[in-house]
Amino acid sequence: MREDQRTPASPRTREGISILVVDDQRLVRAGFGVILRTEPGITVVGEAGGGEEAIELTRRLCPSVVLMDIRMPVMDGLAAARVILAETASRVLMLTTFDSDEYVYAALRAGASGFLLKDAPSEQLVAAVRSVAAGDALIDPAITRRLIERFVQASRPSSMDPPQVKDLTPREREVLRQVAHGLSNAEIADRLFVEENTVKTHVSRILMKLHLRDRVQAVVLAYESGFVDRSGL
Repeated sequence: MREDQRTPASPRTREGISILVVDDQRLVRAGFGVILRTEPGITVVGEAGGGEEAIELTRRLCPSVVLMDIRMPVMDGLAAARVILAETASRVLMLTTFDSDEYVYAALRAGASGFLLKDAPSEQLVAAVRSVAAGDALIDPAITRRLIERFVQASRPSSMDPPQVKDLTPREREVLRQVAHGLSNAEIADRLFVEENTVKTHVSRILMKLHLRDRVQAVVLAYESGFVDRSGL
């Protein structure tokens, strides 16, 4: 076993958040590890230098979150994320150096729970990991709008809402519109004059009815289907 694959005696934590760090550069992995290991409730259970190693270790260690670099040789982060998300319950938080990376949209469609720029402040990295581990989704603000404008506009939306959307209540449809525009639960609550917990309930029901993994996939569906008008961006 390679040095960077060594893990604690217990491969997964019973409590707290377990993290697998994936990047082809050892110094980058070490840097993320230093940041995350100092945080209470977060345990780095392993490191991988490529996509195939990431898949193998995820299957074995079952981390809460896989912190995955997009651009790696042999098997890139996107290909690895597709396998991990199809075969395991781990969530994937993608890391990129470029906020215009063409892989971003494809990874979101594959089910990645979020994107973050590698040069994001350490506190933003920690917050992102905690958010994704809790079941939320996150896209770096620097990515969100250009992501939608560049990639979603290239698709041809249907003139009709997806069948599942028709099952949403009027309030749930309104919440979905706000989610698609990148608003947080707190911001949606303020806009709709309701409690934040009420919004959380609506979002959970939306995801259940639409058979979606998280908010990111809800955004993708809303724009690809034409449910939300892109001109409102």
